[in-house]
Amino acid sequence: MISGNIIATMETVSQPKAIEKPVAANVAAPSRKRSASAVTNGSKAFIQGDGNSPWYRRFKDLLALHVDDLGGEPAMSEAQMSLCRRAATLEVELERIEGQLSLGKDADLDAYNRHAGGLRRILESLGIERRKRDITPSLLAQHFSRPPAKDIE
Repeated sequence: MISGNIIATMETVSQPKAIEKPVAANVAAPSRKRSASAVTNGSKAFIQGDGNSPWYRRFKDLLALHVDDLGGEPAMSEAQMSLCRRAATLEVELERIEGQLSLGKDADLDAYNRHAGGLRRILESLGIERRKRDITPSLLAQHFSRPPAKDIE
């Protein structure tokens, strides 16, 4: 028969050693840690391409309009930003095709139709309606709610 007092013993558990990554022969460790890409940090517009072209300037305008419609960049997720970039790209290409048609040149209407359908689906995903931000200060609202002052003669 066992006595009434049970003595608990604490064992110390050693922490497992960090798993060491195997080092390949003849491979030098990087001299510095890599940061985000130039596209991610905003110093470049594209991985490849001209950030000063008319195409890009129109793309940038459309992107800014879409971002504004969705309440501004701080209110948006990265997925929404990505969809806005894709929408702006398709819009610029649709406008380019429309420009060709306006000059009486032939255009690929099948591609135009597919781009338009893709754009519609992206805009539906984002929510097509405009969501305006309230920027009216309360004093300005009060000012416009008062009757106009009478002219003093």
